[in-house]
Amino acid sequence: MSPAEGALTAAERVGQRSTRLLLVVVVTAILISVLNQTFVNVVVPDIRRDYGATQGQTGWVITGYLLVFAVGIPLYGRIADLYSLSRTFALGLLLLAAGSLACALAPSLPLLVAGRILQAAGASAIPALGFAAVAKALPEGSRGTALGLLSSSVGAGAAIGPVLGGVVTGIAGWHTLFFLTVVLAVLLIPGALYALPGTADGGSGKPAGFLAAVRHFDVPGGLSLALSAGLALFGVTQGQVEGFSSPVSWGSFVAAGLLAAFFAWRIRGASDPFVTPHLFRNRAFLAAAVTGFFMMFANVGSYVLVPLLLSEVNGLSATGIGLVLAPGAVVVAVLSPVAGRLSDRFGPRALVRIGLVVFGASMFSLSAFAAGASAVAVAVGILGQSLGFALVNSPTANAAAASLSRDESGVGLGIYQMLFFLGGGFGPAVGATFLAVRQGADAGALNPLFAASSASFSDAFLLLTAAAVVALVAATGLKRNIGKGGKGA
Repeated sequence: MSPAEGALTAAERVGQRSTRLLLVVVVTAILISVLNQTFVNVVVPDIRRDYGATQGQTGWVITGYLLVFAVGIPLYGRIADLYSLSRTFALGLLLLAAGSLACALAPSLPLLVAGRILQAAGASAIPALGFAAVAKALPEGSRGTALGLLSSSVGAGAAIGPVLGGVVTGIAGWHTLFFLTVVLAVLLIPGALYALPGTADGGSGKPAGFLAAVRHFDVPGGLSLALSAGLALFGVTQGQVEGFSSPVSWGSFVAAGLLAAFFAWRIRGASDPFVTPHLFRNRAFLAAAVTGFFMMFANVGSYVLVPLLLSEVNGLSATGIGLVLAPGAVVVAVLSPVAGRLSDRFGPRALVRIGLVVFGASMFSLSAFAAGASAVAVAVGILGQSLGFALVNSPTANAAAASLSRDESGVGLGIYQMLFFLGGGFGPAVGATFLAVRQGADAGALNPLFAASSASFSDAFLLLTAAAVVALVAATGLKRNIGKGGKGA
């Protein structure tokens, strides 16, 4: 071996170690951010009791976090294209730690909500910048496994969060959960500063320095997009509580539509827009974004409907419901990296199509045969759905990343993650509202193959099946192949 070859090998080893550290930091950070969304759902009754608050007041502990999270994702995505990923990611972790400390020490509910908002302002950097870091640090054809690990951490966080929240709260109180978040977030900051791409290696079009990045950040365009997402999520959240005909709900949708129209006008006319109009003419990117939205719509919607079904119709306890859902969460966590690696090898489109067929068929089986049948039938359906989701999730993200140029990967993946998150917000609200409407109608099931006893739940799962079909149609526009360092077909 020549000295040059030896030096190259040493450099490659250093690069591999940096990539592994990057993945450890990003995967752990995503896990922490997801845990902070899921464990709070479990401890809300304890928070309500401790502060003597109403259910509506306590709901802002969740709603405030979700709204700021939705607003922050696209903004951080654009920052990733303009400034140091490592410093911005570290700032997000610092804000998450500061917000968690405020939550842990909050003497009143309003201060707890303020802490949750500060948490979300930091946590929203994590998915946007985490996926952008993988896209910028790894070449096409080598991202699938890494993106699968990121997706796996989301599934693990969703599965672990409720269990962790219940156990820790029972032993040491809910404040301890926020203290743990402070410690973990602070420990990740040095690794983020070292391993994630910085200003110099972030892309050829990146401005030099913070002030230059600020001058290139299209504030009106960015805020109009972010606030449009936040208002849309607020509208669907309030629609679930007060009804979609309420002034607050439809007013939020109207405002979201007006802001989206302003955003579309702004990016066509601004000299340095938040994102170039070309992104929205990118058929492969739009296909990935629509697929991700409707996939999450159906997936998260089912994870709200299934516990309701098992509780109201099958009479299962919380423990029994957890046992039905747990195998699916394990499947998502284990198979997501495998699916990502397969998407590098065989291309994402075929894998996504297969996954959506499995996903849609499983959802249809819930509608036709499991809605009102035994808990075993429900468990089989949700296991098949989780298998399909695992096959779709990371390959779709891989396809989205492969469709973007290096200089626009941050904002593009930020918008992809925003739509992904919004799908997860719309699905439960629309699904639960449709369920209530069908329960009130007291009519027969819409599914002609319905063979169980709960027609209203059958109809709700049929709606989610339709969302899966829309995702399958959108997936026809995904890139067929992803080449190492090259462009996919």
